[in-house]
This record gives sequence, structure tokens and C-alpha cells, in this order.
Amino acid sequence: MEFAPLDHVVYPTHGVGQVIKIEEQEISGMSLTLYVVDFAHEKMTLRVPVKQAKNVGMRALSSPKKMKSALDTLKGRARIKRTMWSRRAQEYEAKINSGDPIQIAEVVRDLHRSEDQPDQSYSERQIYEAACPASLPSLSKSKRKRQPKRFRSSLKSPDFCDLGTCFQARK
Repeated sequence: MEFAPLDHVVYPTHGVGQVIKIEEQEISGMSLTLYVVDFAHEKMTLRVPVKQAKNVGMRALSSPKKMKSALDTLKGRARIKRTMWSRRAQEYEAKINSGDPIQIAEVVRDLHRSEDQPDQSYSERQIYEAACPASLPSLSKSKRKRQPKRFRSSLKSPDFCDLGTCFQARK
């Protein structure tokens, strides 16, 4: 997948960034073509080799159709497998690292606890908190503008996750 300057992209570990430019650099005697991606919310610039962009999981923003499917997944019932927690934790981490909004929504849905349910373990909470900000940046800019103000404000904070707010905003 090719990106052009000013394109918005999603990088799995950093969220949404903007390709500022494409540059040539010589590293260890080899000439590399790099995407220069700016992540304003993290005040960070990242250089990604063009040939490695797909391998590291860099992708275009999700379409509104895909995000609707992810939000529908969030509204569904939790599907928790009856396997050892360590195995499920590995599966959840793989889903988060995939960058796919639907898979991330599955993790958030499965690990979300309402007030009447028992507390999460430390590792469940860590994975849940990692999945929440990972799911939020994929919302397209047009989708963000149509959301109620309290939902939009949650999108600005990279470590905020309150499914109750998300669900109330969708009703």
C-alpha cells in the first residue's frame, strides 16, 4: 500500500499519524526510502521504510463501514473462551497488535466489566486499557464530527476508555 504526503495512517503502537513527506536517507551505506509520519498527539515523528510499512502494520484509516462493524461488535455479548488465561491473553495481545478495529473491539467487548461484575485482574486491566486507546484512533475524522461532544472529548485522550460513554453516545 502506497501513502502520499498528507495522508492519515494508523500505526499499531502509536495510533493515527500523518505522513509529512517521503524522503531518501542513507543508512549503513544503503539508500532507503522512508515515510516520515508525525504523531501530533504524542509529539513524535517516526520514519518507516516504505518497503516495511505493511510488515509493521501501518495502514490507512478505516472506512465508516468497517467502524460501524466494529461498533456493532462492541455492542454484542462478550464471548469469553474457557481456556487458560495465559492463552487468552496471548490471543488478545495478537488482536490488539493486528491494528484491525473489529479485532480490537472484540478484546474491549470481552474484557469490559460493568459495575455489577467482579473486578478485573491486573493483567486483564492492562490488556483492556491497551485495547481501548487502540480502538479509538481508527474512527475516521468525519465519524468523529458526528459524535456527541462528550464522546469526541474521549477521543482526544489517548489513555481514556469508558465504554459506557461510547455506548451512550451511540444510542
